[in-house]
Amino acid sequence: MTRLHVTHSTEYRYGAPVTVSYNEARMTPQTDAAQVVLETDLRIAPCTSAPTSYRDYWGTKVHTFDLHSQHERLQITMEALVEVHRTEKQHAPEDLLDWPELSADENFQQFSDYVPQSKLTAPGDELAGAARDLAAARSPHETAMAIFAWLREVMEYQPGHSQVSWDAETSFRERKGVCQDLSHVAVGALRSLGIPARYISGYIHPDPEAPIGTEVTGQSHAWLEWWDGRWHSWDPTNHKPAGEHHILVARGRDYADVTPLKGILSGGGPETTLEVDVRITRQA
Repeated sequence: MTRLHVTHSTEYRYGAPVTVSYNEARMTPQTDAAQVVLETDLRIAPCTSAPTSYRDYWGTKVHTFDLHSQHERLQITMEALVEVHRTEKQHAPEDLLDWPELSADENFQQFSDYVPQSKLTAPGDELAGAARDLAAARSPHETAMAIFAWLREVMEYQPGHSQVSWDAETSFRERKGVCQDLSHVAVGALRSLGIPARYISGYIHPDPEAPIGTEVTGQSHAWLEWWDGRWHSWDPTNHKPAGEHHILVARGRDYADVTPLKGILSGGGPETTLEVDVRITRQA
């Protein structure tokens, strides 16, 4: 078990005053079978009425708030204390499905949200063809692991190269990107074979060796989960299953379902700047 304290601060500085804005924040970790949220706090500046919250279709906690007075900056700060006990369980081969079982109608209906491609996971012919080649003579589980190993060889993690609008086909063609791009590519490859897969957003503590109580610069992060009779996780940036240093915030079909902050506003101007800061401290 690892206990992590995370602070995620997002600040917009607008090039021109904003007169009104309506916003949704998906920044708060959720409690599930692998983690327990002990404390959370969401602060908004300039001060507004207390935000309301709801669970969206995917189970993510969403805070909604609006500002009706003129402002030139907007800062949202989320703090959370989370106990994480996430490990990848080993399963006997007989517990995992083969291709005919995986493609059964009842499975497609149960996971119908995570089998069709979404706009950002569309793989293109080259990636889909490579996935088919890797699936030859392999079980679904073996195929997924082969895809991950292959992507480790052919794609490069490179910050600052990609754009948030890139889909899996574009990212794969460039052969590089950030965690969002690598996750979209892997999800697109799996779904092209009929393997249910979902996109995960959250935070990651980047230094497992950091002493307890030491605050480090953390990261907003993305990884994926796929199903072959059981749900499994995989972090294609770090080439391993998600573990006790991963804090889950949201699940969805792709990044568009889990965007940390989005909204509409009047004003702002083209010189608007955005700063994001994530700090994580391991407390146990």
